Amino acid sequence: MTAGTTDTTVTEEQDPVLTEVVDGVLVVTINRPGARNAINTVTAEAIGAAMDRLDSDPTLVSGIITGAGSTFCAGMDLKAFLAGEKPSIPGRGFAGIVEGPPSKPLIAAVEGYALAGGFEIALACDMIVAADDVKFGLPEVKRGLVAAGGGLMRLPQRVPYHLAMEWALTGAMITAQQAHEVFLVNRLTPRGGALAGALELGRAIAANGPLAVRATKQVIVEAPEWSRDEMFDRQRDITVPVRGSEDAREGATAFKEKRAPRWQGR
Repeated sequence: MTAGTTDTTVTEEQDPVLTEVVDGVLVVTINRPGARNAINTVTAEAIGAAMDRLDSDPTLVSGIITGAGSTFCAGMDLKAFLAGEKPSIPGRGFAGIVEGPPSKPLIAAVEGYALAGGFEIALACDMIVAADDVKFGLPEVKRGLVAAGGGLMRLPQRVPYHLAMEWALTGAMITAQQAHEVFLVNRLTPRGGALAGALELGRAIAANGPLAVRATKQVIVEAPEWSRDEMFDRQRDITVPVRGSEDAREGATAFKEKRAPRWQGR
């Protein structure tokens, strides 16, 4: 990447996760291409730290997670697992993300393969941009295992029930085209173009009011758990503070003055 502010680049052995800020978007890259970006303990900790940064930094509005090299993520690092490592952290779970995704929008930029835990990382994101030759899958049943990183819970929320059952019970490879046809993937790109496509989407989100973006995600994520009687009251709890914010006034003023808004995040 050429735009934005980049953290100091180091070797894979020194830092398995790299971060870069591009126009209000935090790009998080799993940097273990020699291990197909599989997740070990230090990688999970680094991803979790990046998610904490995304949540806490008021200058960041959205995030992207991607993989270095030709693949997104092959899931858990089996060698590390056999050595006694745990590829998860308290509070955020596997890969530092599946049990505690960030409160701000997160996009998966997928190249190559997103299998097992790698697919579960993508499913923990709010949007997916994928190269048109990508393969997704939860192949755990083929090895007598169960996908326990949120995939079995999230997949039926993303695609029709019977399709989720078929994919999970057969452990089938899912093409990017299949995933796009059922709206699991937001956008398809040519090979090598997933990150650029995700940045286009991330920038479009980051151009909007940061308080409004965060609240909008919160309502969409939490609303399915609200009862009919409480849903508008619960929504008001989230949206009324945004409506009374300085950013809301700035948005209306900018519209009136026919200029781009200058968000302050307050």
